[in-house]
Amino acid sequence: MHQPDQSLWINARLATCDAANPAPYGALEGHALWLKEGRIHAVLPQAQALQAFGQAGSVHDAQGRWLTPGLVDCHTHLVYGGNRAAEWEKRLTGVPYQQIAAEGGGIISTVRATRSLDEDELALASLPRLKALMKEGVTTVEIKSGYGLTLADELKQLRAARRLAAALPVEVATTLLSAHALPPEYAGQADAYIDHVCHTIVPAAAAEGLAEAVDVFCEGVGFSPAQTRRVFDAARAHGLQLKGHVEQLSNLHGAALVAECGGLSADHIEYLDDAGVAAMAQAGTVAVLLPGAYYFLRETQKPPVDKLRAAGVAMAVSTDLNPGTSPFASIRLAMNQACVLFGLTPEEALLGATRHAAQALGRGHSHGKLAAGYVADLLLWDIEHPAEIVYGLGTNPLKQRVFRGVVQSIE
Repeated sequence: MHQPDQSLWINARLATCDAANPAPYGALEGHALWLKEGRIHAVLPQAQALQAFGQAGSVHDAQGRWLTPGLVDCHTHLVYGGNRAAEWEKRLTGVPYQQIAAEGGGIISTVRATRSLDEDELALASLPRLKALMKEGVTTVEIKSGYGLTLADELKQLRAARRLAAALPVEVATTLLSAHALPPEYAGQADAYIDHVCHTIVPAAAAEGLAEAVDVFCEGVGFSPAQTRRVFDAARAHGLQLKGHVEQLSNLHGAALVAECGGLSADHIEYLDDAGVAAMAQAGTVAVLLPGAYYFLRETQKPPVDKLRAAGVAMAVSTDLNPGTSPFASIRLAMNQACVLFGLTPEEALLGATRHAAQALGRGHSHGKLAAGYVADLLLWDIEHPAEIVYGLGTNPLKQRVFRGVVQSIE
């Protein structure tokens, strides 16, 4: 049942995550949140808010608990078929990835499994992963394609993602990642495949309104900077935003390319150099940190967090949920890993999954803060301090999840 168009949240401690408030976490005491028609109408001192609100709608008593913005998972590959647990087991026993790939494993095994499912089956297989993220407080999630690698299968992935958004109280941002890997049909013909991506897949996704952004895996095992630029040019020609999987395994200067082209975010960035940091800072490109993949692959090269921090580059944190390198449907795990493995503070991790993650999705003007005019996506936590959101795993301190002003079940 939907609540009235207006509601007031009182007796809450607010972690606004708003840069306009210099207190840690943007904390506000003694203030109330006035929600109206799915947005935050006002953030006011509580006595003033109660007087102005009157009998306009329902009043929610937070009983001294903390309210934060809804969490934003800004980099996932959530829609896919199958899993790669058996492949992971082989890797742990010493079988090299090259052998696994030669035997039909690796990303191509996920491509086969994804192609084998129809849109309904793909959405159904992905539903538990999205529900797990939502249960931890995710209210906005980005979902990439990239496991179809044909026109029909890439669009099928994006449609399945949109179907999930229609079925659940969550906002989904869709990203076209056709330039994720070379499909077997184009073995040895990377430029020809990029032609297909630029001239067929990107225009079709744009024409159907299925993607907000286009992403490219710019890496030695992916696509070259020159090929990446071609995809970016095609995306911009069709009015789509840009993102990049860059500097994960080597430094091809992909982050600087993303920044030069006006991209929203450069993601992974373990091998980012000083020039890349400077380019991102100048362009306002968000650095998306993905500690789950770093952990799962047992990498040792960390992203240059100290340099990003010093340069004022916004750092987002995301799950990178995918079957091969980060099979974790837990945004709180990613936040914890970002602190333990990469050296973020708990406040930086929370900002990384709210304000900065919203920026990485082109939603910095509407999501990720408790501020007037922003969407009324918020979370009520049964905690004494915001650091607890990031600190302990295995139990869930989330008390209530609010999406567009409406209280949702977290079960």
